[in-house]
Amino acid sequence: MLLIYDDEQLWANMAEAERDGIMAEYMAYSDEAFGAGVAKAGDALQPTSSATTVRIRDGQTLTTDGPFAETKEQLGGYYLVEAADLDEAIRWAAKIPSAKVGSIEVRPVMEFPEAGEGQDHHDEG
Repeated sequence: MLLIYDDEQLWANMAEAERDGIMAEYMAYSDEAFGAGVAKAGDALQPTSSATTVRIRDGQTLTTDGPFAETKEQLGGYYLVEAADLDEAIRWAAKIPSAKVGSIEVRPVMEFPEAGEGQDHHDEG
């Protein structure tokens, strides 16, 4: 999983032409990664101001607006890629436009043993 972290304030204060240019770079990256069969999924996320955090405490469901913690960079999107090894995943992460101004976290997806006939432990949606 390639997790894309950016400073939301940087994006909010960016000139429209610059933002459009970066989005064009993202479209080109997506075309390349999906076209190569490396990317399996990917999406941008709405700003953290649209987030709701859910916690269960003492059996009660508690919700709060926004992210759990204030950070300098916020999770802004992701690409799920299928890479042969960490080096290949890093090469794809380095091509993501936000790597120039934010950071890309490369994190392996946890794999579980098959739970029977073609069943796995996660919901495909």
